[in-house]
Amino acid sequence: MNRNTARNLLAAALVVLAAGLAPAQVSDYRKIEYPPLPKFDIPEPEIVKLGNGLQLFLLEDHELPLITIDAIVRTGSNYEPADEAGLADIFGQVLRDGGTARMSPNELDEFLANRAATIETGMGGDSGSATLDCLKGDFDDVLGVFRDILREPAFAADKVDLAKVQARTVIARRNDDVGSITSREFRRLIYGPNSALGRMMEYATVAAITRDDLVAWHRRWYRPENVMLGVTGDFDARAMKAKIEKAFGDWKGGEAEALPAVPYREEPNPGIYFVEKSDVTQANIRIGHLGIERDNPDFYAVEVMNEVFGGGFSGRLINSIRTDKGLAYSVGGGIGSGYLRPGVFQVRMQTASKNLTTAIKAVESEIGRIISEPPSAQELKRAKEAILNSFVFNFASRRQILNQQMTFAYFGLPVNWLDSYRSNIDKVTAADVARVAKEYVHPDRLTLLVVGKSADFDAPLSTLGPVHTLDISIPPPPEAGPEVASGAESVASGRAVFARA
Repeated sequence: MNRNTARNLLAAALVVLAAGLAPAQVSDYRKIEYPPLPKFDIPEPEIVKLGNGLQLFLLEDHELPLITIDAIVRTGSNYEPADEAGLADIFGQVLRDGGTARMSPNELDEFLANRAATIETGMGGDSGSATLDCLKGDFDDVLGVFRDILREPAFAADKVDLAKVQARTVIARRNDDVGSITSREFRRLIYGPNSALGRMMEYATVAAITRDDLVAWHRRWYRPENVMLGVTGDFDARAMKAKIEKAFGDWKGGEAEALPAVPYREEPNPGIYFVEKSDVTQANIRIGHLGIERDNPDFYAVEVMNEVFGGGFSGRLINSIRTDKGLAYSVGGGIGSGYLRPGVFQVRMQTASKNLTTAIKAVESEIGRIISEPPSAQELKRAKEAILNSFVFNFASRRQILNQQMTFAYFGLPVNWLDSYRSNIDKVTAADVARVAKEYVHPDRLTLLVVGKSADFDAPLSTLGPVHTLDISIPPPPEAGPEVASGAESVASGRAVFARA
């Protein structure tokens, strides 16, 4: 084919393509029509329950020669004693860092580093976690170490002391960041300062924690009937089941202990609360009250309402408070839903101190408007499309899919919860959104928290109502307890760490 013939064929193809596209061209981007989202199937893991109660979830992925294990353990920081707040976090750290019955902490670190493998452990509010990542060829060896960490941790005494020193450092610096102060204190106002959901570790509670407490925590909670293992990666499911059975099948179990109830403030706590933070130029604001639980039948309507109300750059909060009024760079919010208890309805905002009361009134106006003004047809359409179009990003990897399935199983949601999510969102109507806004948003129950420099406010916060000033000072440490090394001792310790590295 000569050059002229090729050029003529290309020109003809472009003409045909342009003719096909011409009817679809629009002058306004808002009039662009998109085809319906294609249906896609969510891979289902194979689920096996060992004789001792351990649950195993398997999902093969042969794209790369890697294998990952994610463990969920039925425990959590919400269940630690009040006088030992911080115990669960320290446990989650030292479970991995403290070595095993067969390996010292340094030997464990070297073993994993030589194989480019990682094992991490941690603790959340309602669950413990452990992860393993390694090459397929190293899996059998690394699995043995993972098994020992979960079943036979050593909790080396020096690692316990180090974790306590690090916890004390966290306490000492907890008032440095204004955002952390705002999130923490708002949670305490909503759930109650004496609830595990609002509790903080203190110097005294950390000092009370001993290695024996970690051993007792492990004995109580780290049992096969409390453990879920999810395995993804390049493996054969039948062979993997045999390996897990060999590593964990002889782990003696018993009857699963249900997580105890966690008390929290169920009555509203309306009022205006203030924390003085004199080294900031912006005020941090939280406004809200208790939300709903995830198994609420209105969950899907609430999801759509949240998108209309605070869903990114097209939600009402951004459009009104940031775009139209220029009162905040960052603003958003909605009704939160928890698995075991209500989440929190909240609006989060940062605004220049000189705009504080004006911005608060604007937020309160939008809270009232979501109740009094149902979404327009365009708002409803945009909100549902935003949720459904982003839904696919929940499945970026097979590991992510497996972790979601494990989470739903852990908290007792139906196995088909993900499969029905899109259809349930699609069914939501404007009337549903209006109904749930009236039922779950309560302007008369709002807790308002402001953290900022009062001297710079556009008007005294008291112009909005009586103000309760919160004391966030940190109680001093007791005399006893591990101290941070100083002077010559610190230098010697640092040199030893450097030499080992």
